[in-house]
Amino acid sequence: MNEVIDGIGLEDTQSSERVVTLDGNTLTIRELELIASEGYRVECSQHALKRVEEAHVLIHELAAEGIPIYGLNRGVGLNKDRTITTEMYEQFNRNLIYSHSAAIAPAASEQQVRAVLVARLNSLLIGCTGVQPAVVLMYQDLLNAAIHPIIPLRGSVGAGDISVLSHIGLTMMGEGNVNYKGQMMSAETAFQAEGITPVKLGPKDALAIVSSNALSAGTGALAAAAALKLLGTADAIFALSLEALRGCMNPLDPALFEVRPFEGAAASAANVRSYLQGGTLQQSSKNDKIQDPLSFRSACHVHGAARDALAYATRLLLIQLNGSDDNPCILIDERRVVPSSNFDVTSWTVAFEMVAIALSHVSKISCYRSLKLGTPSFTGLERFLAPNPESIAFGTLQKTYTSLDAEIRLLSNPVSADYLSLAGDMEDHANNTPLVIRKLEDIIDRLTYIIGMEALHAAQAIDLRGIQSELGRGSAAVYSQIRSAVPMLTEDRPLTPDISAMHELIRSGIQLEGGANGE
Repeated sequence: MNEVIDGIGLEDTQSSERVVTLDGNTLTIRELELIASEGYRVECSQHALKRVEEAHVLIHELAAEGIPIYGLNRGVGLNKDRTITTEMYEQFNRNLIYSHSAAIAPAASEQQVRAVLVARLNSLLIGCTGVQPAVVLMYQDLLNAAIHPIIPLRGSVGAGDISVLSHIGLTMMGEGNVNYKGQMMSAETAFQAEGITPVKLGPKDALAIVSSNALSAGTGALAAAAALKLLGTADAIFALSLEALRGCMNPLDPALFEVRPFEGAAASAANVRSYLQGGTLQQSSKNDKIQDPLSFRSACHVHGAARDALAYATRLLLIQLNGSDDNPCILIDERRVVPSSNFDVTSWTVAFEMVAIALSHVSKISCYRSLKLGTPSFTGLERFLAPNPESIAFGTLQKTYTSLDAEIRLLSNPVSADYLSLAGDMEDHANNTPLVIRKLEDIIDRLTYIIGMEALHAAQAIDLRGIQSELGRGSAAVYSQIRSAVPMLTEDRPLTPDISAMHELIRSGIQLEGGANGE
């Protein structure tokens, strides 16, 4: 179950068992999404659990030999010089959870919480932590019982999400609040309902819980999946817009993408060609037009740039999801515990910032297509796609989608380099990775609105031309779904409900026939 296309794992998901087995090495983004969004259960492979146990035994043997081990018999952060004795273990680990529980609202959604739990569980199964197996199994129990810790999203600087993940530790100890069966309640009450016993934290356990990038990686995986899905929809809506413009198909010629073989652009062009198959645009393109405005001519290249950026970022994120970011790192086969900086996520953080910038181009070019579709000199239709001379139609709508584009432009500004030196100048590098991902989520939401408003323009132009029967098979299916959500504008009406309906249709997923469904 680990084939990867465009950096996103595609699996056979027809299993009636609805279970994903985690082993620390083969988790795909699609599997994470199934667990987070569709309630799939998780199982830990026995081989991986054996590795966890071996690392746990080894780290205690090394500590017994007098080897100083960060987070076990030594303090953490600036307190790394303090010795932690056997008598202090339980209180030290409890205090570590308490003192690190410093994040603030808003709280993660249940989907996000599940993604975070999966991300950390999978990395623990690699066996580089030394944590007691009971902690690892608690992640599995929380997921399978759908007991979701209340995790505030803000407070991590992206050098390990310690101030956020500590709130999971509170739940594991039976403290704090959780969401369970649609209600907020104490962790203790939810545990009693499911027959789960809180974990008694031992040496190294608290550090293993708090010190990882699971918040960034888990939410980043969901954002990556959402972005890929939206790019597939953007291809389909562009195909409809091209038909609405009666535009030129020549820039979609496969030969053009062979002489300059950028994979993302070629994939988007292939999608658009497939949506247009069976329609009349191809014949008219050959006879009537040389070329269109760049917002139409270059659409697949711009969408493709976002695909390429996303594929690169996702490949790096998959390494993160299937790697250990623990400090210190336990090397079982070599019987060593090694201080590390594997919690540094600069490589894939800056890659996700590139995705944000690329999506800002997708936003801008969609806005320009909507502007062109409302301009008579390009369409030959009434201005703003008015159904009659008395209507204003989509004139004011321009302000809505261009204002959202300005928000996307702001959100696309990089933030990973904006950090301060912390912990007594010991921690003088960070990435603000959770903020990078939150900005990307906000971009995706705003871009969903913008693509939806382009769809309104395309469908309206098609209705005004009366060419519904001339559409390609794929774009005809998209048009039908648009019209099932929003009727043709035959006279002026409030447009906010139409905008919201299109946002929901695209967010929940337009069914794409003939293309790659975002993949």
